[in-house]
Amino acid sequence: MRAIKFISFCFLAAVVISSCNSKRDPGRVYMPDMAYSRAFEAYAPNNLKQEGINYVNYPVEGTIRRGDLFPYTLPNDSNGYNMAAAIKDPLPPLDSVQMNEAQRLFNINCAICHGPNMDAQGPLATSGKVGGIANLKLTAYLNKPEGQMFHVVTYGKNNMGSYASQLDRRQRWMVIQYIKSEQAKELAKKSQESAGSKDTTAKK
Repeated sequence: MRAIKFISFCFLAAVVISSCNSKRDPGRVYMPDMAYSRAFEAYAPNNLKQEGINYVNYPVEGTIRRGDLFPYTLPNDSNGYNMAAAIKDPLPPLDSVQMNEAQRLFNINCAICHGPNMDAQGPLATSGKVGGIANLKLTAYLNKPEGQMFHVVTYGKNNMGSYASQLDRRQRWMVIQYIKSEQAKELAKKSQESAGSKDTTAKK
């Protein structure tokens, strides 16, 4: 009995002494992966399944990120363009802060061709290096459905390329809403001018 107590005491003392060697060394760690995560190089080739890490770096098929808009699934052809006329802006009306952000995005991505006033007088247009730039204040574009405008920004059309890699879906719709708000002002201005010219004609 005394021998068992002595052996137990010696074992306990050895454990205490060995655990006090270094305050920085925690000794044996239970489930080390929980305390020390394995490094993951996002841009390096990784074979995670062979390393025992259950990680998938792409979303589950058929899912979207929380707060993201539903994918735009119309095809990039004439049929898709025609069907886009029925697509409506899924965003609620932008407040002043959001509209300022939409204007900023327009100026960064669109004004270089269409111009800050949307009259096709951007630097590339006036340089003569790029032709066929749309004047968004012409009647044909003032009445263009917002869905078709989104389709063009998403896929590109004629000389205009796709902006899907520069702007996500929400940002594209924000830009479209900004364009439509400016076009609404232009339509109101033209309506007033038309009404004024009719009054002048009537007085004569």
